[in-house]
Order: sequence, then structure tokens, then C-alpha cells
Amino acid sequence: MKPRQPQVDLSRDIDFSKESRVPPYSLEVEQEVLACILLEEDPIEQVIQIFGDNGEAVFYEKRHQIIYKAMMQLYQKRQAIDLITVSEELSRVGELDNIGGRPYLGELSGKVISAANIEFYARLVKEKFLYRRLISISSHISSAAYNTSMEIFDLVENASQQFFNISQAGIKKRASSIKDLLKTATRMIENLGSSHSSVTGIGSGFSELDEYTAGFQPSDMIIIAARPSAGKTAFALALARNAAVNFNTPVLFFSLEMAEIQLALRLMCAEAYVESQLVRRGQISPEMMNKIINSMDSLAEAKLFIDDTPGISIMELSAKTRRMKQEHGIGMVVVDYLQLVTPVRDGRSNREQEIAQISRSLKALAKELNIPVIALAQLNRSVEQRSGDRRPQLSDLRESGSIEQDADMVMFLSRPEMYGTKNFEDGSSTKDIAEVVIGKQRNGPIGTLRLLFLKNYGRFQSTANSYLSAADNGQHEPEHARGGGYMEASLPEPPPLDMDTFINNSDAAPF
Repeated sequence: MKPRQPQVDLSRDIDFSKESRVPPYSLEVEQEVLACILLEEDPIEQVIQIFGDNGEAVFYEKRHQIIYKAMMQLYQKRQAIDLITVSEELSRVGELDNIGGRPYLGELSGKVISAANIEFYARLVKEKFLYRRLISISSHISSAAYNTSMEIFDLVENASQQFFNISQAGIKKRASSIKDLLKTATRMIENLGSSHSSVTGIGSGFSELDEYTAGFQPSDMIIIAARPSAGKTAFALALARNAAVNFNTPVLFFSLEMAEIQLALRLMCAEAYVESQLVRRGQISPEMMNKIINSMDSLAEAKLFIDDTPGISIMELSAKTRRMKQEHGIGMVVVDYLQLVTPVRDGRSNREQEIAQISRSLKALAKELNIPVIALAQLNRSVEQRSGDRRPQLSDLRESGSIEQDADMVMFLSRPEMYGTKNFEDGSSTKDIAEVVIGKQRNGPIGTLRLLFLKNYGRFQSTANSYLSAADNGQHEPEHARGGGYMEASLPEPPPLDMDTFINNSDAAPF
């Protein structure tokens, strides 16, 4: 077996003096940033906000790095930053001659007459720095790939981490004044009051659930957790379908466990009230085919996009979502499921830290794009090992620490029927009933509600047999969606079906 090779430090900048081309930088703009700080004291705080943790490394010129470092030393000591104090600090650390002495500082101070453009200058310097970082990383990757000095997957993960760091190096959002926020909040309240609807976010399609949540809110991360075979994927598909069909919301569904054609078949069977097992076996009658064809129209027109990239990385998932947001106006994202997303690995993180990274990234994505992100998650076996009440709890989340912390809402799916429980505490039957336990809701109540789960069809519906429809939200509702049921129509016998294309031959359980 080939011995493991030492890793290459991709974070190290290359020696640009040995390159045949001049790297991206602007001497004049770097000088203007330093000149603004020398001219007035306040600009350094704007520069710190833009440069972030990179500090003096953002500058290309070595002498500018030294000058900025001296300025930061003065800032941290809460001392004035001007021509005299910077000169004294550089002299104290023995660097004054290395930057060209007091004459060069004097030259800098005369570069600008106002610090009004400091933010613009600082952004340009940061942009050039990020270009140089890309060049350095790419150069290291190229060298390592040519001489195979690293294991290939270690190299890919290391490179992913570095590119991820660059993607996170953008300028941070400024703080907002309470005056501006109050104006925005007032307009929001006025809009909510005039809508005459209790659903202020994206409706789930289930009136019982929306009474608790008022819909899925922008920037929220929602966790749906359950044990295997409890119906997580079926429930997530129902939410995605209802958002896209009933509420005209473009939805992006990341499926890391099932192929896209499997999900399409599930959606069709659930929509048409057709048993998916019969479809899988090819036992399709003309009546069943009529139902399927009749149910396809609304689904075909829905803006529901499915991505089944196996083991997709959190970085790729975020990039795809941003692109789909730009191209299709994505209003909601579903991830099935969180623990299957590949984190950006650094070789030092344990599994809980990796899950925390994924969880934080999904929450950050929800905030950045101002859309709800629904992530499915597995529960650990402690649910099944308990005696008595087996309703899931927050502590049952697998690798849960950060998931529970980051989530705005945590919902659990519980099917007592799975554990042989025939009746609820109130005496009602558990047959075909799924409990939705809202274990956490940052801006609303917690509690438990019940939905019908018609497992043979892979279909969830309200126990009142009614969807909260788009009509309740001032939008057009497809006729067949009303009542959560299927409106039959007389159709001619369908043409012969290509079963090789239609039937999913996977041995995986359909639910």
C-alpha cells in the first residue's frame, strides 16, 4: 500500500516575486487606504470591518503590511493614529527604516484630502487580496496534483476548505439602526394585518400545523426529525409539493438518500392515491393509469426542482441554492437529510463538529437568502429503547448539539403504530396516524398535532381532510387539491406504458 504523504499547506501564500506575471494589486489604492487612516482616526474601524481577521496580510506591499500592523497596535492600545504616533511606533519596533522612513509616511499623508472614500478603497484592496489567495491556492493544488504528494481525497477536501474560507471572506453586513428596523417592522405588521390570513409564511398545506407555526418563515431553519421508516421523506415531499402547488412557491429539494426518479414516482402515487408497491411491481390497471395521468398536470406546472447529487458537500449545496435563487426565485429549500451532507473537512474535526458546521451553514444560508430551509435529520435509537412514552425529544437528535441550537423550529414525526401501540391516551386509534411533535419553536408555541399518514400511497393529509389552500392566501388553488383529495375524471384508456422507464427497480423500501 502506498504510504500516506504529508499534507501540503494550501493556506500559505506563494512567493509572487518568482512569478512571471504581476499579481493583482494596486499600489495607489493601498496607499490611499493608509492615507485615510493617517488623516482621520475613525476610518480604521471601517477597514477592520472589511479586512476582518486577515489584517495586514490583505496588503500586497510588505511596507504597507508593516505600517498597517503598527496602526493596529496603536488602535488596540486606544492611542491616536497619525503621522507622529505611527512613526514612533514603527521606530519602537525597529521597522521605520524598512518602510522608507518618515519621508514615505509623509508621502502617504498627502495622498488624500478626505477619508470619505475609505470604504470603497478598502473593498478594492480586499478584492485584490482574495484574487491573490485564489492564485496561491490554485498553484499549490496544481503542484500537489502533479507530484501526487497528497492523497487525492485529502487534497480535494483541503482545497474545498480553502475555497470555502474565501467564500466566507466577504464583507459582513452592517448593523441596522433601531429607527430603520422599526419602520420595516411597522410596514410588515401593516401588510400582515391587511392579508386577512393567519398564514404569514409559506403554508405547510396542513391547517393543524399552520395554526402552530403561521407557515414557514423566511430565514428560518426547520428540522424534521424521526427514526427510519417513520415517513420523513414522505412528509418532506408533502411540504414541498404543497408549497409549490398550493402556494406557488419555487422549491428546491436536495435528495441525498433517494434518486430523483424515486421521488417523482412517490409524488405521482401520493397525488393520485395509487399504491406505490403496485406501481413498482408493474401491476397497473387502466383505472390507476387514469388517476396518475389526471394528477400529473398540477405537478408538472409546479416549480419544484429536485437535486439528487449523492454526498453533496455543504459548499456545493449552498452554491447551487444561490444560483437557483437567482435563476428561479427559489422560496424554500428541503434537505433530505442533514447527516448525509458532506462537510468541509480539515482532518481535525470529529463527527459532532462536522454536523455543527453543516447545521450552521444551513442556518446561514436561510438568513442570507431570506428563505426557510427545511432539513431532515435522523434520531438516535434511544427513542426505541425507552419504555412507555416513545415520543421523540430534543435529546434524541443524533449528533444533536448544534442542530438543536441553530434550528428555529424542531419537529418530530412519531408513529405509535410502529411500536405496537393501538390507541392513544385519549382512546382514539393510532392506525394511519402520525403525530407531529413541535419540540422547539423560537417564535411560537410548542405542542403536538396529528395527521393522517396513508402509507400505501406515501401521502400525508389533514385529519380534517382539508388542506390549507392557496385560496386562503389569496392565491390560485388547483381544483383537485381542495379537500386534500382526488377529483376523478373520465379519461380515455392510456397508451402503452414503457415500464423500464416508469418503474423504479430499487430494492429500497418505498417509505
